[in-house]
Amino acid sequence: MDVKEFKAKLEQEEARLELELTDLGMLNSTNPADWTATANASEMNTADLNNLADADEEQEANKAIVDELEIRLKNVKDALKRIEDGTYGKCAKCGGEIDSARLAANPAASLCTHCME
Repeated sequence: MDVKEFKAKLEQEEARLELELTDLGMLNSTNPADWTATANASEMNTADLNNLADADEEQEANKAIVDELEIRLKNVKDALKRIEDGTYGKCAKCGGEIDSARLAANPAASLCTHCME
């Protein structure tokens, strides 16, 4: 298993996820691991009730996406930590090897196929 290749993929995904999160929200100043969904700022700076309603709808839609991206980002960061710890590729549940095909499909995988089921 080429850990360097997986690390590079994980770092690329980390950067992509952070960029997507920046487009849809902002980092919580009191908790740097938490993102808050936002809406288009130009729609929020208006007295037009329709625009405010649209902005509220957009923020709600963004919240669901931000929540999913946050989970994925946490998984990627956890995988990068496992690389640093020397435990990457080991199942978090049974300690067995995670198949390289599974890691190729999802480099952030923390469970082997058997434990995943």
